[in-house]
Amino acid sequence: MSSQEKILAQLASSVIELDDTKALDAARRAVQAGLDPVDMIENGLAAGLREVGSRFERGDLFLAHMIAAAGVFQAALKLLEPALLESGRELKRSGRIVLGTVQGDIHDIGKNIVGALLSAGGFEIYDLGKDVAPDLFVGKAKEVESDIVGMSALLTTTAPVQKVVIDILRREGLKCKTMVGGAAVSEDWAKEIGADARGIDAADGVRKARALLGIST
Repeated sequence: MSSQEKILAQLASSVIELDDTKALDAARRAVQAGLDPVDMIENGLAAGLREVGSRFERGDLFLAHMIAAAGVFQAALKLLEPALLESGRELKRSGRIVLGTVQGDIHDIGKNIVGALLSAGGFEIYDLGKDVAPDLFVGKAKEVESDIVGMSALLTTTAPVQKVVIDILRREGLKCKTMVGGAAVSEDWAKEIGADARGIDAADGVRKARALLGIST
């Protein structure tokens, strides 16, 4: 096994093993060795996170594992991003997604996991964070010409904000798809407000996003 293959394997396994020290060490060695940052991200970190997502979906791992794996992925990704910019190369992207927890809601663990898995799945993510006002969703969607706007709501009192965002997007004539999720969101609610899809959990969110854009799994 070449040194590059070893680092790729370590990046993937570090995410699976929830080992941020191992991930950062492998990322630093990749940068020092001048290895392809795109390869390190797509076939190293992202491959590991996709595997964690698959195990979570099968019931082999729990939510705590997903949270930890997403954190390891994001920490090592930040270390590799400067090398990626310097190389002038770009990651292969399936589409642009604007993501956020709606106004009045500060719960973002689920949203963060979805964002990490979507990123590992090849999407360009614009994460607006939590307590995001409708005009910020719409403004960012216009700015980046997003393919999907994803909105999370844990509280039933904040779920109506999802409808406000969808109504504004349609009124403004934006053609992007909309996806909703969170504990407060049922399939009936998603249909009622005119959302294009509802993500049941993080792995399902990735599947639904790919389906909305006609991307084969």
